[in-house]
Amino acid sequence: VGDQDQIQPLFPKTFGRPIMQGKEGDPREGKVLKVGVVFSGGQAAGGHNVISGLFDALKTLNPQSKLIGFLGGPSGIVDNKILEITQDGIAPFRNQGGFDLIGSGRTKIETDEQLAASLKTVSDHDLDGLVVIGGDDSNTNAAILAEYFLNNGCKTAVIGVPKTIDGDLKNAYIATSFGFDTAAKTYAQMIGNIERDALSAKKYWHFIKLMGRSASHITLECALATHPNIALIGEEVAAKKMTLAQVTKEVADVIEMRSQKGMNYGAVLVPEGLIEFIPEMKKLIQELNALVAEGGELDTSKLSEEAKHCYDALPEEIQKQLLLDRDPHGNVQVSMIETEKLLISAVKKELAGRGKFAAQNHFFGYEGRAGFPSNFDTHYCYALGFTATLLVDEGLTGYISCVGNLHRPLQDWTVLGLPITMLMNMEMRKGKNKSVIQKALVDLEGKAFQFFAENRKSWAEEDHYRYPGPIQYFGEAEMVDGIPLTMQIESQ
Repeated sequence: VGDQDQIQPLFPKTFGRPIMQGKEGDPREGKVLKVGVVFSGGQAAGGHNVISGLFDALKTLNPQSKLIGFLGGPSGIVDNKILEITQDGIAPFRNQGGFDLIGSGRTKIETDEQLAASLKTVSDHDLDGLVVIGGDDSNTNAAILAEYFLNNGCKTAVIGVPKTIDGDLKNAYIATSFGFDTAAKTYAQMIGNIERDALSAKKYWHFIKLMGRSASHITLECALATHPNIALIGEEVAAKKMTLAQVTKEVADVIEMRSQKGMNYGAVLVPEGLIEFIPEMKKLIQELNALVAEGGELDTSKLSEEAKHCYDALPEEIQKQLLLDRDPHGNVQVSMIETEKLLISAVKKELAGRGKFAAQNHFFGYEGRAGFPSNFDTHYCYALGFTATLLVDEGLTGYISCVGNLHRPLQDWTVLGLPITMLMNMEMRKGKNKSVIQKALVDLEGKAFQFFAENRKSWAEEDHYRYPGPIQYFGEAEMVDGIPLTMQIESQ
């Protein structure tokens, strides 16, 4: 991905390993394996099917093999809290949403004490493998553990599984992370409901904030599914170096244009992390985070002139959120900033005297994280779990489980293992340069965004709303086995 000359010295034992391609072979009895599994980070539909795939693959290779789950996320590894997963134990969780079989957490295993405790835990349990189900940060953690275990003569192989509803853990080999399809379909149903309501009442503009702090994949996917009047794509805002005032004017112009036609209603999709894509806002947030990293007070007088000007122009409520809402690492909690309300406030000001405007705000987030997985996520997750077991059985470590050809029928899917270090670059975190998996942003040159860009003008001017309805599980294959629309368009 980048910065390989800096990544290699940090991962001398796992860097430069080959991509491992799975192939069909004769049935065989494998050795007895003992594997641990952990959920890390926020929920994503299909997690239990990853565990189901792991369990079934282990038992298929050798019925004596065992799977244990670490409770409450990575802290369960550090604190040695486990649950043995059995056939009866996993049965009620197959094809179900959530992570409640073993729970999850956001602990990062990075201190010397945490790494040593993790080494002791996997050694005490004599684990052949540890499977980390998580997003980019969690899989970065998996790479660190793999290297640490090798450095300490530990046999435990560490394998990652790509999970995040945000869809920002993807590349040429990982077409999508699990949970993305289910989340997008869940949100699309609700967006369609709101669009139908807007068209029925004809009196409100609905500003809908969607999950996706670092990338706008969910917003783009939902826009393709529902055809809203406006969908703001953060990556485009950043590429055009738009100011908050310019974003506001763009939205206000569409509202005024529709108002002149007597259409005083509509739907606006807003990615959760929009404000971080606005260069002036990004600079402000970076400066605020830097003040905290330096151990200083959050004194706005220490901001640069440009950042101070941006801060002063914000509504008082947003100013408070920037200063008071911090995550455990001291960073601004972007997800807590009510971007949709900020936009409504700014648009209202811009539209004074220009047209009729009444707004409602919504945030779709948790609703999409733990629901019943779509058929696509159900199959995908099971395949990811099965693949992870095969990678452990081969004694591979520092790899992420991958399934290829996802745009094709199930029987054409392929399995492979990708070295996690291939996905890494160097980024500034908490004031320090760290090796992390690079987040995948919306490709503005990609077919999916280009399709959206070609059609958004007509969606803005007219009512082209689509109403996807709830996720379907029985019926025509086209209805129940649909893949994400972005993947569908990109694969054409």
